[in-house]
Amino acid sequence: MQILITVLAALALVLAGLIIYDSNRFCVVDYEIESPKIKKDFHFLFLSDLHNKQYGKDNEKLLAAIDKKCPEAILIGGDILTATPGKDVTAAARFVRTLAEKYPVYYANGNHEQRLGLYPDTYGEMGPLYEKLLSEIGIKRLVNAKAEDADHGIEVVGCEIDKRFYKRFERVVMPEDYLPQILPQKNGETYTILLAHNPDYFEQYVSWGADLVLSGHVHGGVVRIPYVGGVIATNFRLFPKYDGGLFCKGKQAMIVSRGLGAHTIPLRLFNPAELVSVVIKKER
Repeated sequence: MQILITVLAALALVLAGLIIYDSNRFCVVDYEIESPKIKKDFHFLFLSDLHNKQYGKDNEKLLAAIDKKCPEAILIGGDILTATPGKDVTAAARFVRTLAEKYPVYYANGNHEQRLGLYPDTYGEMGPLYEKLLSEIGIKRLVNAKAEDADHGIEVVGCEIDKRFYKRFERVVMPEDYLPQILPQKNGETYTILLAHNPDYFEQYVSWGADLVLSGHVHGGVVRIPYVGGVIATNFRLFPKYDGGLFCKGKQAMIVSRGLGAHTIPLRLFNPAELVSVVIKKER
């Protein structure tokens, strides 16, 4: 019995060590995609679900990794901060400011940025202050709006879906006509990148016409089992279908980042955070 207790205690210590290790590191993941639609190759970094996480003072380690990749632009998929009443938003704004001083930044909301605007009675001045700080550095978030990059032949569209589609424990059905009603009209000849925080609706994003969907939200499934995938999503659904990685439907694709931080379940196991690097190459 004593031996069993000792073994279990040792395993618990190892597991705790792995959780601490995986919860405080990130890796760089590279993707290459080809398309005849773009005018020339486009290299960008995709950041999602930082949730106020700090990798070194003022995120110096994360910023160094970003600079090392020398991207042409930064695309943000939301949840850079965490919607906690009374939480300071200036660190998140300062991080975005540092990025914007070096790179073009395209920023779409996640459900946490969305909450700040939906519930002012709960979050007070957090939402208006964050908006003010971003506006001062020239960041206009893409809330069901688009920005064009004519040089590369690309448009970036930010998608903010209704809060009901983030319901916990279940996947709410999205009507077929919902996205065409809220998103700007798509140019069929232009390569369209859709920043859509919640990956659950990949099929709907594809039907709308996205060439590449960039999502996060699921945090990689928090705990990952080899050859199985993520165990639990941030909405507490088990074994999410879109937990992290590249998913394809014909020539259309979705990249789901495992995120850079944690919130709902504040740990990671066998699931380090991700800085996503994407090169879209002109199909030859």
